[in-house]
Amino acid sequence: LFLGIDAGSTTTKAALIDKDQNLVYSYYRNNEGNPLEATKEILADLYCQLPSGCWIGNTTVTGYGEGLIKAGFNADYGIIETMAHYKAADEFLPGVDFILDIGGQDMKCMKIKDGAIYHIMLNEACSSGCGSFIETYAKSVDMKVEDFAKVGLFSQNPVDLGTRCTVFMNSMVKQAQKEGATIGDIAAGLSYSVIKNALYKVIKLRNPEEAGDKIVVQGGTFLNESVLRAIEKVLGKDVVRPDIAGIMGAYGCALNSLSNWQEGHRSSILHAEDLLTFEAGSSNARCAGCENRCMLTITRFNDGSRYITGNRCEKGEGKKDIHRDLPNLYEYKLHRLFDYKPLGAKEAPRGNVAIPRVLNMYEDYPFWFTFFTKMGYRVVLSPMSSKELYEKGIDTISSDTACYPAKMVHGHIKTLVDMGEKWIFYPCINYEQKEDPEAPNHYNCPIVATYPEVIANNMDEVFRENHVEFTHDFLPYDDDKRLAERLYELLRARGEIVVKADVRTAVEAARKEQEAFKKDVEAEGRRAIEYAREHNKKIIVLSGRPYHLDTEINHGIDKMIVSYDMAVVSEDSICNMEHLPRPIRVLDQWVYHSRLYKAANVVGTMDDAELVQLNSFGCGVDAVTTDEVEEILENSGKLYTVLKIDEGTNLGAIRIRIRSLKAAMEEREKNHVMPHHSEKPFERKLFTKEMRDSYTI
Repeated sequence: LFLGIDAGSTTTKAALIDKDQNLVYSYYRNNEGNPLEATKEILADLYCQLPSGCWIGNTTVTGYGEGLIKAGFNADYGIIETMAHYKAADEFLPGVDFILDIGGQDMKCMKIKDGAIYHIMLNEACSSGCGSFIETYAKSVDMKVEDFAKVGLFSQNPVDLGTRCTVFMNSMVKQAQKEGATIGDIAAGLSYSVIKNALYKVIKLRNPEEAGDKIVVQGGTFLNESVLRAIEKVLGKDVVRPDIAGIMGAYGCALNSLSNWQEGHRSSILHAEDLLTFEAGSSNARCAGCENRCMLTITRFNDGSRYITGNRCEKGEGKKDIHRDLPNLYEYKLHRLFDYKPLGAKEAPRGNVAIPRVLNMYEDYPFWFTFFTKMGYRVVLSPMSSKELYEKGIDTISSDTACYPAKMVHGHIKTLVDMGEKWIFYPCINYEQKEDPEAPNHYNCPIVATYPEVIANNMDEVFRENHVEFTHDFLPYDDDKRLAERLYELLRARGEIVVKADVRTAVEAARKEQEAFKKDVEAEGRRAIEYAREHNKKIIVLSGRPYHLDTEINHGIDKMIVSYDMAVVSEDSICNMEHLPRPIRVLDQWVYHSRLYKAANVVGTMDDAELVQLNSFGCGVDAVTTDEVEEILENSGKLYTVLKIDEGTNLGAIRIRIRSLKAAMEEREKNHVMPHHSEKPFERKLFTKEMRDSYTI
């Protein structure tokens, strides 16, 4: 027999099958925050019922507790939960191309193409509209969820409650009751809301055809018949809901156990007698392996083994960095950007100039370091970002809706003040250098361009109290002649005795160093790709904005990818390898966006690479890039993964996305599915007059 265990965030499930894939045993229980105890109970129950002469050939684990269960109970395999759900769905409906899973607190959708998952969508910031809301409302009217679902099935006039947040939905439900709506009408309306929230807000379907023809729905919420009927009505299609919808992850694991079984092999899972002495205890510790300082949870088992979670790289597990030779352009760029040696105090006749390590300085620091060093200043850089540094400036943040990288600026400025620096230089830069002559423009985004103004207006008291001069002038960074003139005026206004020719010479040297930095990054990108291909490694183009290099902002995602045995390159290291056919569907006005689009185009020509985009919560300007990058990649038959990051450090969902991406790449390779390269990949996507007329802005 072949066992599968799904150790989810709130429930633990098990499925046992025979060689003919018949389900012979299943178990479903709330784990009450202790998946180890739940799994122990499942195994004890299973061994009690196992007939004489039967034995377990293989065991596979998935879910949030996968690593913990695998380590504690010696399971044979661990697989990512998306792959487990896909294997199960494909067994019920061969050739499935659309899977929707709605649980109590989360939902995920998988699109399947060419026998592999090519797109995964998860609810990220909010869980409203999941099954728990229906359960909560059913309890409020003293009904069981099953009875609540039944009355909804027979509603003639379902209430239109939209897809709003749970808080607003409550008020709409109360209003509907005042207007005479029956419990059945409300039950049906809530079922429609759950489905519309999933399809239109999480998955963002534009029409039912995008859902494909072979649809499987699963998860505990779809055991509600009203919700099942609602999705068929909304899509206008029949869907398959397995009768084991709640344990599909465990069933997929059992199928994996069977497919990997070799004749005569017996599972290494703990035997019944071992369960009697099984014990586990946990403690916490802070990893000192690198600057991330991850908070580790260490689980120790009675046999002396241990399992560590909370780490972003292999150092936290106490392992040697076995992937240290794999290229990581994020690490390279971070050092290439900031490892300049400033003048000594005696070598700097003009004194100190302090520069915060924030936003566009992750792009332009080589220029400003070189300029000020040539002019005789000692450049002082703020430290690497950290949670503690962020909290230093939190009381001066004026808007909670700003992106985390912008909020981080306050802490860097406050740190420079605390360091005793008396002149902080952080200019407003509307335009970056024009990199792509075919792009319509070369703006910085409003936050990057003007955030020094925000600092000046919200930290003025800090500057006054500490007698700090804060220079935040608007400078024409894209025009060296005008820039030299403005810098000359700026320095003279400070009372410095400078010569125009010296300023021009310093600007020329600074521009040469900035260009050298960019060329070095591109050269390192080429070397990284060559290394990956020589060693048969997959390549991930981790793309975003320059300040996503900040380890506090990216949460060590680059190291996580490397730990999965894949090379990491950056968008600016490869974006000039291919020409991007224009026009594209969006008005491409931003330098950082142009790189994203060009990098996506390059990835479309590479058989061994996929693109992962980093997107900060609160970044309104970047919102348009996610759709465009996805379109460019899909047009070349590539996968698309976007990771939305903010000050939260829970990387569980991100690990799922990265592991799912790697599994999909391996499945595609196994199935000989390669990207379809095109001479004119955007020809059918041009923004025609008819399309333009149909858009509403």
